[in-house]
Amino acid sequence: MTEAEVFEKVREVLENALAVDEDEVTPEAKLTEDLGAESIDFLDIVFQLEKAFGIKIDQKEMFPEDVLNDDAYVADGKVTNDGMDKLRTLLPHVDLDEFDGDRSVENFSNVFTVNAIVKFVQARLD
Repeated sequence: MTEAEVFEKVREVLENALAVDEDEVTPEAKLTEDLGAESIDFLDIVFQLEKAFGIKIDQKEMFPEDVLNDDAYVADGKVTNDGMDKLRTLLPHVDLDEFDGDRSVENFSNVFTVNAIVKFVQARLD
């Protein structure tokens, strides 16, 4: 599948899972901040992506938030250098540059954009 075809399917999944309009689902849209996703929605998104693309996804593979609960990677509510290294390893499909400037655990969910989901799925299909 081309990246454009993957984007279209991901867009449809997000429209259904988050009850948003087509024009809201842009590549740069953040799942939580822009599209209103909550933690429970991430389970539904994973399920619908599996169904739409015929792939198996471990939720922690796509959204490994357990790193944020590990004292080895977080100090005083901020992700440490080791934590950033771990996140970059676990999330090659996510652009962490903006988050790296802030590193606040409470803002972590904003790293998940539509484009990150497209990249993740595209890598799984290749």
